[in-house]
Amino acid sequence: MALDGVFLRHIKKELEKRLIGSRVDKIYQPAKDRLILTMRSREGSNKLLISARADAPRINITTASSENPKVPPMLCMLLRKRLSGAKLRSVDQPELERTLMLEFEAVNELGDTVILKLAVEIMGQYSNIVFIDENGIIIDAVKRVDASMSSQRLILPGIKYEMPPKQIKLCMLDADAEDIINAVENLTGSQPLSKALLSVIQGVSPIICRELEYLTGRGADIYSDNLNEEQRTRLSYFLKRDIKAARECSGVPCIITDINNKPIDFTFEHIQQYGTGRSKQEGDTFSGLLDVYYSQRDSINAIKSKSEDLTKLLSNAATRLIKKIYIQNDELKACADREYFRICGDLLQANLYRIERGAAECEVENFYDENMARIKIKLDPSISPSANAQKYYKSYQKAKTAEQVLRVQIQQAEAELDYVSSVSDSLSRAESVRELDEIRQELTEEGYIRVKGKKQKAEKPLPPLEFTSPNGFRVLVGRNNKQNDMLTLRQSDKNDIWFHVKEIPGSHTIIITNGKKPDESDILYAAQLAAYHSKAREAGKVPVDYTRVRYVSKPRGAKPGMVIYVNQTTLYVTPQRHTDA
Repeated sequence: MALDGVFLRHIKKELEKRLIGSRVDKIYQPAKDRLILTMRSREGSNKLLISARADAPRINITTASSENPKVPPMLCMLLRKRLSGAKLRSVDQPELERTLMLEFEAVNELGDTVILKLAVEIMGQYSNIVFIDENGIIIDAVKRVDASMSSQRLILPGIKYEMPPKQIKLCMLDADAEDIINAVENLTGSQPLSKALLSVIQGVSPIICRELEYLTGRGADIYSDNLNEEQRTRLSYFLKRDIKAARECSGVPCIITDINNKPIDFTFEHIQQYGTGRSKQEGDTFSGLLDVYYSQRDSINAIKSKSEDLTKLLSNAATRLIKKIYIQNDELKACADREYFRICGDLLQANLYRIERGAAECEVENFYDENMARIKIKLDPSISPSANAQKYYKSYQKAKTAEQVLRVQIQQAEAELDYVSSVSDSLSRAESVRELDEIRQELTEEGYIRVKGKKQKAEKPLPPLEFTSPNGFRVLVGRNNKQNDMLTLRQSDKNDIWFHVKEIPGSHTIIITNGKKPDESDILYAAQLAAYHSKAREAGKVPVDYTRVRYVSKPRGAKPGMVIYVNQTTLYVTPQRHTDA
């Protein structure tokens, strides 16, 4: 989501509380569109992060560390020269616009006190950080905007700075709930309430407008031109709540995550519109929440980027295997005619004395048919009747052999497809570069990736994920196929309990019993983990098999992670993510 004006107002309050009066100690530019200012005061130091990145524009106090270039960019050097030692005097936000103006008191080369400003514009792909002198003239900017890029507003050194165009909308710092409702009802045409609210209220994001519609209509769709009295009253109540949060900065920092704990949105209030389909995490501060949201999102994006080649490789392998199985099944169906060849050979052999040499076909009684029906058999006129019989026998034997070979090949291809699916599942759940490296190493050892040059020394394998059941049993979950093998076949005791989703790729999950007997709550806990760490993690009820480790074995020549088991019990559970790993 975009950082909206109300959320930015809460950030402004935090900056004022912690940074006003602080001096700029150090300035870094870790990326071309990102600045970090270390601010020092008597109470200590804080790092102020300012980002104009199109997909992550923000300003907040951060605790995250970043790698800086060996040679500082020109803008960074300019800021160090002009802004080092400057004291932050104020942080201003025009109404609920997505712009903050940081005003610094600095000393110039002549020793005179001057006022310098940093304009932080949070506007998606148009986000920018503009450095302005005491006369309102642009010194420089993270993103220069010339006439070829925009005819409306130039951002270039030496010209007068102009604020971004103001939104012609109602500001909740001035307007009340009734003003907003009247503006909605006066819109031309009918449109969803959320869209109408977004068009008339300044500084709120789509998620807040959707939440207002959801709460007003109790989950039902509502349109701007037919609000009834009850809906009007409910909308007024929830608008007043948001107005209060905007005016008093009384909101709550909140992240919304999906079933895989991936952050998908953030806002200044608890959100109900997703029901149980999403989780909510409350932060301590608005700055801290932005740190958590973007660090998690950037980590996920980095993993996704680094795994793209593996994803493509596995997808191509799966496509190849599916095509191979399809073709071989067609060939197998053709082998079903082999009995016809054998019958023709037998009938020709039994009737050799009746068949003339050079005949193109013959008609004989089929003694394999209970009615002794007559059957026509095609012949090769260039060979003898006996040779024709032998030709049919050879066709029969060839089809029989082909069927046996095809069944083995199809079985092998299906097993390989299961393996590729299991690796794809592990890849989809990888949460670190180390896990990706282990999957890459596994695929290299299995011949899916060719390594050029000298092989690098493998790092020490990651340990399995570890959890604690309700009664204190250790529950271990494999991260990938090689780890699944190690966990089940080497590290576990024969009396430990093994779990795996039924006929679906997933992790091996083990309850370490230490000779004790887990109860139903422990079994359920481990089964939920096994279901969550599988390809079926987003399903409703998932069948999970469990048995003693003694009943789990690995067939000779099987791929990593592939096992067989007996004496299992099947339990149907809802996948659940536990967080004590």
